[in-house]
Amino acid sequence: MSDTRFTGSITALITPMNRDGSLDFTSFEHLVNWQIEEGTSALCAMGTTGESPTLSHQEHHEVIERAIKVSAGRAPVIAGAGSNSTSEAVDLARHAEKAGASAVLVVTPYYNKPTQEGLYRHFMAVADAISIPVVLYNIPGRSVIDISVETMARLARHANIIGVKDATANLLRPLQVRRAVSKPFNQLSGEDGTAVSFLAAGGDGCISVTSNVAPALCARVQADWQAGRVADAIATQDKLLPLHDALFCESNPAPVKYAASLLGLAGETCRLPLAPLTEPSRRLVKAALVDVGLLN
Repeated sequence: MSDTRFTGSITALITPMNRDGSLDFTSFEHLVNWQIEEGTSALCAMGTTGESPTLSHQEHHEVIERAIKVSAGRAPVIAGAGSNSTSEAVDLARHAEKAGASAVLVVTPYYNKPTQEGLYRHFMAVADAISIPVVLYNIPGRSVIDISVETMARLARHANIIGVKDATANLLRPLQVRRAVSKPFNQLSGEDGTAVSFLAAGGDGCISVTSNVAPALCARVQADWQAGRVADAIATQDKLLPLHDALFCESNPAPVKYAASLLGLAGETCRLPLAPLTEPSRRLVKAALVDVGLLN
């Protein structure tokens, strides 16, 4: 059984792009270094926030490889390896293992609407194909299908399946999963707004969108909680709330990429079908950055 456990603030990295839509690896490498310097405990590359659905396999591979190379062992890299095709997910997971990733994040298959048995077989196929840990990614808001607590408990019997990124925003889930799963199970929030509440329910950390632009503050929330400074963690979370809300005013990652552009971290370009932010949303994101103290 793997004893890998991820805790703290884990950034779901954006994939910076040039105006023509090509990948901006200069900004990406700067972002990775900055994240580690600011206290981010692990990096998650090529998830939803990284626009994995619109990158080619070669681009996907290169982003994972760059993240691992630049982090250089200073922070673990969790590689997105999800697909609604099981064979494709297996291929991405095998590449991530070969590239040196610490774990893979495998999203619930989208569009196909598999049954719970289909979900079970999908995740088991990925876990059987590699020897590095697998983190399940449950996000029914995007994938439609929810991994049931029963299916999660069944999957957790596999030695390689070590935890879940839970983006349901259902704070009963970490309690139910902990009760149902018969081994220590790494539970990570996939919702910035519930980061502290998830910790209080027994979670271990947060895979965060907001930490792309506020890594030190997001890391502080997690560090204060782990050190028993509960009031401080709540105060910082309260401070971050306007930014959490603003960064989901339109489909992720368009808002956070715009925020990154305002902070000089990367351009705001997303690939279609994600459109540039509307003017009202731009004002909202900018005001939130000012409110949190990240922008004058």
